[in-house]
Amino acid sequence: MVHWWEQLTFVHWRFDPADVQRLLPPGLTVETFDGDAWVGLVPFYLRVGVPHVRSIPWFSQFPETNVRTYVRSEDGTSGVWFFSLDAARLGAVIVARATYRLPYFWSKMRIEHSGSTISYRSTRRWPRPQAGSATTIEIGEQYAADELTELDHYLTARWALFSAPRSGLHQARAFHDPWPLYRAQLVELDDTLVTAAGLPPPQGEPLVHYAPSVKVRIGWPTRTRTTAR
Repeated sequence: MVHWWEQLTFVHWRFDPADVQRLLPPGLTVETFDGDAWVGLVPFYLRVGVPHVRSIPWFSQFPETNVRTYVRSEDGTSGVWFFSLDAARLGAVIVARATYRLPYFWSKMRIEHSGSTISYRSTRRWPRPQAGSATTIEIGEQYAADELTELDHYLTARWALFSAPRSGLHQARAFHDPWPLYRAQLVELDDTLVTAAGLPPPQGEPLVHYAPSVKVRIGWPTRTRTTAR
């Protein structure tokens, strides 16, 4: 598939690695940076394209919000683990659950963009647990390439995603150009999506980035070999 991730905000917090590891499936180990795990709340607008299939705007364009962390598989592949993905189209939720085996939820969502301010709203509809998020940021100046730190790349430059259906651990490759990252300031945050995933409430000031758009190619999921436990 081809995705366009637009009007995207990364809100990241440091977490105790043990709090994250206990929620991961066998075969995945939480990655750390300076001894901490990181969990991200990532709202954005998604456009989806499938090769040789005509796009239907209402079905293939909608807001989404995911809660994610960063992991490594036993073969050394580094990637993203999604605790949840909330999307505004029930049909897309059903398809993603059936094909990529990802924990998608159907939610009522909207995005409002006014000048340098962008707001995201999400209220989960199905399935439980009920949860939601209200996030507003103020967008600043774009980072120059030489201003980005190792941590900025660690949180955003990811080339694989994992899922864990009953048949075992799977991974799908992701290909995209480097994110055009902007500075951003958190204006408002009222979120229960992170704790609904089983994580403790985030502590401390989050690290916030904004990106206007990136094109992503995502491969089909394949089985990942793991050691029996």
